[in-house]
Amino acid sequence: MSNISWKISQMWVKPTEGSYADVVVTAEWYCTATEGEHQAYNFGTASFYSVGDPFTPYEDLTQDQILGWCWNVIDKDQIEAQTNEQLQNMINPPVINPALPWASADPPA
Repeated sequence: MSNISWKISQMWVKPTEGSYADVVVTAEWYCTATEGEHQAYNFGTASFYSVGDPFTPYEDLTQDQILGWCWNVIDKDQIEAQTNEQLQNMINPPVINPALPWASADPPA
């Protein structure tokens, strides 16, 4: 079973929005699936079009809060499923590239 984790890597803010300062308008997220030594990830951005109510000052924001905002505008379940599928395809490739049956094991001279 894979372990799914999410993180915010950066955010973009408007310096002022009405009477508010440093209003987050976009966040870059990463979704990572890990199983043993294998790891797959997806990343993207989520944009926010309104000031939160209640407004949280930038310095008081948490990663969990921003992830919650992201999950309100992206399909979290679909992204996790895609990331996990990518991981499973790394572990058990659906297509492989074996040696040609007529090729000798010795390299050409």
